[in-house]
Parts: sequence; structure tokens; C-alpha cells
Amino acid sequence: MNAAKGVLFVPYHETLDLLTIDDAFRVCEQVYRMHANGSIVLATPPSFKLDVGEGFNNHWHVKGAFLKDLPATGIRLYNYFDDGATNTVGMLSCARYIMLSDPHTGEPLAIVDEHWSYVLRSAASAVIACKWLGPKTPRVLGLVGTGSMGTAALRCLTAMYRFDEIRCTSRRPETRRAFAEKWSRELGVNIVTKDSIEEVVRGADIIVGGTTSGEIVSREPWVKAGATFISLARRELDPAGWSKMDKVVVDSWEFNMLQKEFRRTVDSGLFSREQLHCEIQDLVAGHKKGRERDEERILIHTTGLVSQDIALAHFLYTRALETGRGMWLPAAHLPRQ
Repeated sequence: MNAAKGVLFVPYHETLDLLTIDDAFRVCEQVYRMHANGSIVLATPPSFKLDVGEGFNNHWHVKGAFLKDLPATGIRLYNYFDDGATNTVGMLSCARYIMLSDPHTGEPLAIVDEHWSYVLRSAASAVIACKWLGPKTPRVLGLVGTGSMGTAALRCLTAMYRFDEIRCTSRRPETRRAFAEKWSRELGVNIVTKDSIEEVVRGADIIVGGTTSGEIVSREPWVKAGATFISLARRELDPAGWSKMDKVVVDSWEFNMLQKEFRRTVDSGLFSREQLHCEIQDLVAGHKKGRERDEERILIHTTGLVSQDIALAHFLYTRALETGRGMWLPAAHLPRQ
């Protein structure tokens, strides 16, 4: 019946209503369990990139996966601008879509705008690991970066914990002040701004690094005993300090090795797979233990799994069908004779 209607397009403004933080937590955890069970097939190669400099600074990334348990198959594609100073990855202005097809027939099912699901997935897929790795009763949250990643992490963490103090910093004083004012009102918790990253990190129970910086942002000596540091991008925690943490956990070693900063860390000898405690899927499946001592310092570092993006797009497609949302695009057909 859906094939007769065409291809369902789920636009950004409707995804905001269709996907909640709890939904994102649940779907991300389910997909980690699928990875542990070996029921996900990734594209070969796992990532296709088209990076064009020469005055354009244009970047295409394409990934795909098949999730047997749903079943669902899809391709994720996004395009962004990055000249080293300006990066549009988290902005609505970049192209960001997932295309789903029927895994039994190959017929197109949907095109889903993934700006909202991407932001939620980026935060939820890392924060969910705090169920196993977070402090028992965290009181102080530190946010390094107040953009889309920092905001999503704040929303996810405050859905899981009640903090007495939240600190934040960002590149520009005016953006962190606006962030603190907005979310202090929304959450009923005083959010204080700090001028330096060190002031945010020192003494915090949970720290989130979610910037667009290509430089090293936070330092290992600033992380107190018992803290959990969540790294959502690049080099949020100095790679030289990774081996000094009690546990380091990633979403996927394979996908992280596709990132030049992570590979450089490994190739330089600063960190190795033998020093990795586990992948998050191992915690979800019960194959590895999480936090074992209150004083452990733990790093959660994620790069993002396309399998989770496709699962969330499938969730949005299904929810849109159930609620009559989205708009139908005409499917290809032969012209009438």
C-alpha cells in the first residue's frame, strides 16, 4: 500500500515532534545490542568520502547499513562546509538525509531529514553508557561547548540525573551567557559560565566535550578521581592522557579508526586497542563490566554509528506512518500509454 502512495518524506520540523530523548536512548541501546549479537551488516567500505578543497571546502560523507532485526536498510548522506575556521556539521544549513528502502524488494520507502535525530543520536549514544560507567550520584556537570552537541548532551544527562551545579564554557562569552540564561530557566538549575575550560573540568563529576575544534581541548590532569569524561568529537581530551584513565570505552574501534585524529593517536603509540576496556556494545550485552570502583576515571569516546542513524530514521518513518505525518513524494513509474 505504501508503494502505491510513493516515497514518504519526513521533514525536519516534524522529526522534532516524532522523536523524544527517551526514544533515542531506547533505540541506541537496542542497536548496541544488535551489534553485540552480530545482526548488523555494514557497507564495504564502511564510509565513502568526497572532500573538495580548492576554494570550495566541501565535504560529502556517505555510509550504509542493513539491520536484520528490524529489518531495515538505508544510506546516510550529508554534506557540509569546513575550511578549518567555520564548520557547518551541526547546522541546519548543511544537507543531512537518510534514505530507506524495503530490504525485501529494494523499493524506496522514505527520505528522512536527520538533523534532529543526528543531534540526539550523537548525545544519547554516548550518554547511555553512563548507565554502566557514570558516577553513582553525580552532582556537578561540566559542558565544554554550548552548541548543538552540548545542548543535546545537557538534555540527555538531565533526563538521567539531577545536578546541583552545571558549568559551561564556549569560544564566545555572549553565546555561553545566552546558553546559561536559557537553560537555567528551562531546567530550574543554576548554570554558571566559566572563562576557561579548566574551570569547567576541574571538580566536575561528568564532563562533556562537544566542540567543533580540531585542537586539543581538555587535559587529563584536570579530570578528578571518580569522574566520567564524555568525548563527542575529535580530540576533546588530550590523547596523551588516555592511557592514564582507568577505563577507556568507545562506540566502535573500527569506525574510530576511520577518523584521522584517532588513527594518529594509535599510530603514534599514545593509545592501543590492548588499552581499550571495551566497546559500548560489550557493556550493553553484559560481556564486560562497567564502573567497578567509585574513584575510577573513565573516558567515553564516540564517533557515531550509522546503524543507529538508520534505526532512528526507521523509527521516524514508522512513527510518521502511524500518525499520518510527512509528505508523499511520487515514486517512479512508467508513463501511461
